[in-house]
Amino acid sequence: MISFEEELKKFHPSLEVEEAEAAIYNQDLTDMADLLIKMIQESEQKAEEV
Repeated sequence: MISFEEELKKFHPSLEVEEAEAAIYNQDLTDMADLLIKMIQESEQKAEEV
């Protein structure tokens, strides 16, 4: 039978996961709100040019 307590003692998180986590949190990601704001600003600029 599997001893979960023993298996948990053996567990060590993967360094790749920790590195990926740091890279994701340190990156400035564009979301939908950012895209919408940019589109609105561009459309306002085009309207001013006309």
